[in-house]
Amino acid sequence: MIANVSGNHIAVGLTGLGFYAPERVLTNEDLAAMVDTSDEWITTRTGIKERRIAEPEQAASDLALPAARRALEQAGVTAEELDLVVVATATPDMLFPATAAILADELGATRAAAYDLLAGCTGFVYALSQVYGAVAAGLSRRALIVGAEVLSKITNWQDRSTCILFGDGAGAAVVQPITAGGIVGFELGADGSGGLDLCVPAGGSRRPVSPDVLEQELQFIKMNGAEVFRFATRVMVSSAEELLAACDATVEDVDLYVPHQANKRIVDHVVRNLGLDPEKVLMNIDRYGNTSSASIPICLAEAQADGLLQEGTRVLISAVGAGLTWGSVYLTWTTRGEE
Repeated sequence: MIANVSGNHIAVGLTGLGFYAPERVLTNEDLAAMVDTSDEWITTRTGIKERRIAEPEQAASDLALPAARRALEQAGVTAEELDLVVVATATPDMLFPATAAILADELGATRAAAYDLLAGCTGFVYALSQVYGAVAAGLSRRALIVGAEVLSKITNWQDRSTCILFGDGAGAAVVQPITAGGIVGFELGADGSGGLDLCVPAGGSRRPVSPDVLEQELQFIKMNGAEVFRFATRVMVSSAEELLAACDATVEDVDLYVPHQANKRIVDHVVRNLGLDPEKVLMNIDRYGNTSSASIPICLAEAQADGLLQEGTRVLISAVGAGLTWGSVYLTWTTRGEE
């Protein structure tokens, strides 16, 4: 699924960003005291030095709320003005009601439709494409997207192949019509044949939680790391290449590359194969780990705070995640919303 949307009569962009990371920091040294690993082993294989961990009482909506408020404040939009709230998450507060509905209520977004979207680590990109469609079609005028994850709640802290990777956090973006620039195109895809390579086997309708499930620890993330690595390094390259071609652009037209923060080795491979200047690549995996659907909006919010997102900055975003899903976005940065 690919589209160059720059010819549409309504330009759509991200007019406000915000993020929140829990206060508790879990370092590689902390993990070395829990499982058979070391700081050197983790850093060499993933690029991660530490990650944030939610408190036991914190759910996805608790992380989403401060991120959303910061994005709204930056955009100059009130919660009452929102007509759509989408939360991308693999760790909702509960199966239903939707975390987005809980968040909308906490924000005071009384006029907004609200739903959750599940596409693993590609969730924010998928959500952005859906919200873009709603805004471009005139169905929505002011929308809020939040990627929020508490992956620590579904991580087996005795499984060193997965517990070293994941962290908690939330990132938010306000999406609305803008005067110029904005989103140029999307490329999205999925390959369900590899779904079991990255999954939580139990807790759904196929295998509800039971004493047998708990005994086998099937309520936690399971990952075939080698297969996921091969898939990610292939599709993040092909997705970006196909999208740039569809948008009549090349890697020279990219000022800032924002990849999903899954693994530094994956990103390094993608950057080399795309021929991107490493100086244009945004990385914060060393401080947050893999926060799934939250990683890209957290990166964007930090990039803006660091002055890397200026008017006219051309941004390429790519993600890959459970499903197995993937997606890329190409956009020209501006925050000039329509009156």
